[in-house]
Amino acid sequence: MVRYEIAFTGQLVPGAQLESVQANLAKLFQADAQRIALLFSGRRIVIKNNLDAAGAEKYRSTLLRAGAQVEVRDMAEEIELAAPPAAEGVVPAAAADAPVGKRLKVLPRDEYMAAFSEVDAPDFGIAPLGEDLQDEKPAPQAPPVDLSQFSLAPAGSDMGEIKPAPAPPPPDISHLKLQE
Repeated sequence: MVRYEIAFTGQLVPGAQLESVQANLAKLFQADAQRIALLFSGRRIVIKNNLDAAGAEKYRSTLLRAGAQVEVRDMAEEIELAAPPAAEGVVPAAAADAPVGKRLKVLPRDEYMAAFSEVDAPDFGIAPLGEDLQDEKPAPQAPPVDLSQFSLAPAGSDMGEIKPAPAPPPPDISHLKLQE
């Protein structure tokens, strides 16, 4: 089954005014002006994905009426990403010869991923065959409980239990007779 995505690059329908299209999209998406301004940044932004053909056409026609020119793309298409630029002193993320536990610095592939460039992520290596990767759990510790205020009663003592009420007497049925 073919799935589609709806993307917007900030293009308007010919003859549409920018302010009215922004107001229409703000009403349509129930978003504030700051979020709508992000749509008009010039970058390709996927608004909705994983749609069937009918859903994609519905989104396209609704956004077209709002004044936004959108792109409907088959999600099966491969999108080629540019390789990140190489810089001195920066180790690529796929370096196999990096020591285990060393922190790697990865270059962002575009301005969107630049927001994640300062994330401190460890470089996890591959453990030898048969090695246990999980840290050992410490033995559980018993919680400290103070029982000094309690004492034991002598064997056979009553312990203050509530005695059950005596059973009521059975009802008097001597006046009842069976007829044949």
